[in-house]
Amino acid sequence: MTTLNTQTKPTWCPGCFNFQILGGVKKVLEGKIKDEKARQNYAIVSGVGCHAKIYDYINLNGLNTLHGRVLPTCLGIKVGNPNLTVLGFSGDGDAYAEGISHLIHAARYNADIKYIVHNNQVFALTVGQPTPMTEIGFKDKTTPEGVKLAPLNPIKLMLSAGASFVARVFADVEQVEDVLSAALNHKGFAFIEVLQPCIVFHPDAGYKEKIYSLESQGHDKTNWDQAMKRAQEFDYNIAEKIPVGIFYQEERQTYEDNFEQLKNLKKNKTGWKDIKR
Repeated sequence: MTTLNTQTKPTWCPGCFNFQILGGVKKVLEGKIKDEKARQNYAIVSGVGCHAKIYDYINLNGLNTLHGRVLPTCLGIKVGNPNLTVLGFSGDGDAYAEGISHLIHAARYNADIKYIVHNNQVFALTVGQPTPMTEIGFKDKTTPEGVKLAPLNPIKLMLSAGASFVARVFADVEQVEDVLSAALNHKGFAFIEVLQPCIVFHPDAGYKEKIYSLESQGHDKTNWDQAMKRAQEFDYNIAEKIPVGIFYQEERQTYEDNFEQLKNLKKNKTGWKDIKR
C-alpha cells in the first residue's frame, strides 16, 4: 500500500483538534489510494493558518496557496485535469474573511471539489484575533471590549448560495471519516465545516456535549427547507444543541459538465498536458 505519511514533524500544539481532522482524512484516503498510480488521481490545496499545515502531513500532490485563495486554486487544478479528485482545506478566517467571495461562487458553480473548513472561531496562527465566526463578547488583545458583531452562519450561507452538499461535523476522527467518505462519492461541490475548538485561544465551549446527529433524528437531506431550518438551530453564539451530519445533498450538473472540452478530458481520462498540439 502507498503510504500517505510524510517525513515532516507535526508542529500543531499538543492536543490540537487538527490531529483529529488529519486522522479522519487520512483514513478515508488510505482506503482509496492503494498504489502510486491511484495517488496521482488526487490533489490537495491549503491556505494560510494552522489548518494549512495539513498540506505538509499528507503525501499528495497539490499547492499550499495564499490566504483566502484555496478555492480558485482548486478550480484551476480541476479545470487543468477534471479527472483529479481535488480537496481544499481552509480555516474559518481563510474561508469566511479573505475567501468569502470565492466560497459563494464555488457553491454556485458546483465544480466537483471537496472543501473542508477547520472552524475554531479565531485567527489562531496569529494568536487569537476574532474572525467572522467569533461569538459576541469574545475578548482578546485586539478587542478588549469584546466582539460586538454577530458571527456568520456558514451552513445557511452555503444553502443559500446553492451548494449541492452541505455538512458539519465535530473534529472527531470518525465523524470526519463518515462525512468525507460521503462527500467523495458526491458529484459536485461538497462543503464540510469542522467545529474545531482551539485549545489555546478558543477553548472548547462544550460543543462536543451539545452535538446531535441529524441522521438519528430522521433528517431528510434532500429537503432544502428542512436543511435551512436545522441550520438555524445553532448560530455559533447560543447554547443550543448543535446538529451535525449532512444537512443537504442534491445531484445536479457540475461546472465541468458545462464545457465540452472538460467533458472530453474526463471521458478520455486525460488532462490538458496530454493533448497534442
